[in-house]
Amino acid sequence: MNHPTPASGTRPLDGLRVIDLASVIMGPYACQILGDLGADVIKIESPVGDVMRHVHRRDADTIGALALNINRNKRSVRLDLKTPEGKQAALALIGTADALITNMRPRALRKLGLTYEDLAESNPRLVYCNAQGFRSDSPAADYAAYDEVIQAASGMVDLMRRVTGQPYYVPTAMADKVCGMTIAYAVLAALLGRERTGKGQHVEVPMADTMFAFTLVEHIGGQAYEPPAGPVGFPRSLEPGHAAFPTKDGYACVLPYNYRDAEAFFTFVGHPEALEGFTPENFQSKIGELYELLARYTGGHTTAEWDAFCSRHSIPFAPVMNLDHAGEHPYWVDGHMLDVQQHPHVGAYRVIGDPVRYSGSPSGVRRPCPELGEDTASVLTEIGYTPEQVAAVTGEADAGR
Repeated sequence: MNHPTPASGTRPLDGLRVIDLASVIMGPYACQILGDLGADVIKIESPVGDVMRHVHRRDADTIGALALNINRNKRSVRLDLKTPEGKQAALALIGTADALITNMRPRALRKLGLTYEDLAESNPRLVYCNAQGFRSDSPAADYAAYDEVIQAASGMVDLMRRVTGQPYYVPTAMADKVCGMTIAYAVLAALLGRERTGKGQHVEVPMADTMFAFTLVEHIGGQAYEPPAGPVGFPRSLEPGHAAFPTKDGYACVLPYNYRDAEAFFTFVGHPEALEGFTPENFQSKIGELYELLARYTGGHTTAEWDAFCSRHSIPFAPVMNLDHAGEHPYWVDGHMLDVQQHPHVGAYRVIGDPVRYSGSPSGVRRPCPELGEDTASVLTEIGYTPEQVAAVTGEADAGR
């Protein structure tokens, strides 16, 4: 099979300008995706900058580990939106934009005069996307909504409780990242719609709704019917034994997915009798029992031996990646998902690769994460600001940046 290889042609979003008026993870992650695809992303930051700039920051650095990737392919403009000069500069920038992405709460947007209604008249082609925790017409529209809040509100924590007995959060910023990807595709869809109609539009991505829909894809279960035909939940995922299994030298996902797979597995370990009572017809309903049986026997072989066996029989398999050694994963060619590059202020750092491969368009890092306000003067100059006007916005010390 021929795989796409990096190209030197036009990036998919070359020529589009996106204003990143967002903070933390969700909105900036969406903008990172669009920047990787070629959009000119201008990140408007407050005088103190996005709080994520300081996460996992080494003492001598001004940019932390999280910001290095989530703010790549962006230009940073430092503006105080509470001052007339800062707000006017922001409005001037937004007037040149194809899309704006923000996770500011509705009340704050109204107070600053930065709602869709405030901006659409002067820029009717603008695709304006706001993404807050809850719908703008909800009583909770202005509630603070971080990843854990949305995991709780969307039912994800309830899934963890059903499996573990404790209402744990999933140990990754699942809501922020899923909603960030949703923002990205929603904005792209609206931009495509604009190409057909000539008009921009207001796009809202409520996090709780997004994650609720995401969670119920497979977990709606018997509640899909009216009246309900059974409980919520996807049984295969909710079994307590739904886990990677120990091998002789580590852990692996060894996943016989059907009766034929299971027959091959238990023959290989020398215990074909273990499948007594299982049939092709009842296999899925006895999945919990199967997990218990698998866990008894996987430890008799090394991870490499399981890899070879599962490959021969087309049984789903993967070794459990130790994140401390992620760059050494055997299935990644030439370490392309964690290339080492040089940052002008931080030095050598690992770039999280673009997981999508295009045959006709390059993607990836074309500019590293900027320092706070690094591009303020150059960006304002591009839209017609004189040196004196730049100085009025930034202060004399910044006017020549």
